[in-house]
Amino acid sequence: MTLCKGDIWLVNLNPVKKNNEMGKIRPAVIFQNNELIQNNYPTTIIIPLSTFLIDDAEPIRMRITKRDSLEKDSDIVLTQIRAIDNSRFVKKIASLTNNEMQKLKQLFDEIVG
Repeated sequence: MTLCKGDIWLVNLNPVKKNNEMGKIRPAVIFQNNELIQNNYPTTIIIPLSTFLIDDAEPIRMRITKRDSLEKDSDIVLTQIRAIDNSRFVKKIASLTNNEMQKLKQLFDEIVG
C-alpha cells in the first residue's frame, strides 16, 4: 500500500462515536505530507468526501468531479478532517490535480486562520 498526499482512497470510518461524525466506507483525500507517510507514521490525516452535494459551500466544502474509480461528483468536507489509523485504508480510487490540491490548501487556511 503506497499512500500519497492528494490521492483519494476508500477508507473505513466506522465506527463513529458521535452523530455529527462522518462514517461508512467512503472516499477521502490524503492531506498529510509525504514525508510523514514515507516514514511509516502509523496514522494519516484525511479529509472525507460526500456525494451529498451542497452548492456554494466554500470554504467548508470543495466540489470535485467524478474521475477514475470515483463514481460520482463529490464534495470534500473540510470540517471533517481527521487522522485515521493506516489499517483503515481500503483501496486507491483517484487523485486530485495539482490545482485542486492548491485550492484545497487555500480553503483549509481560510478555515483555520
